[in-house]
Amino acid sequence: QVQLVESGGGLVQAGGSLRLSCAASGRIFSINTMGWYRQAPGKQRELVATITSSGSSTNYADSVKGRFTISRDNAKNTVYLQMNSLKPEDTAIYSCYAVLHAVGTMTFMTYWGKGTLVTVSS
Repeated sequence: QVQLVESGGGLVQAGGSLRLSCAASGRIFSINTMGWYRQAPGKQRELVATITSSGSSTNYADSVKGRFTISRDNAKNTVYLQMNSLKPEDTAIYSCYAVLHAVGTMTFMTYWGKGTLVTVSS
């Protein structure tokens, strides 16, 4: 069974930094795109950042460009989100996802982590 587990969330002051990690485990053939979503209280879910399988291409929401950096370590099946210059409006539950081909399945499917809370105080 495939699992995605996030870590690294917490409470930080405005202007501070956090690094989120998301590790995929289980019987996995290969992983394609990975990324991060976030959802703040009372707001719609927002796609924060994505990264291709090789790591050569990344995309960011306009709200985080220049402050957040997504990266991955394919040897560890892990995706990271380095968050700098954090603002109170970055407060949200951050969830990772991975498009992957698991052993015993016929095709690539999207798997989700349960999320980690990031709180930025002013």
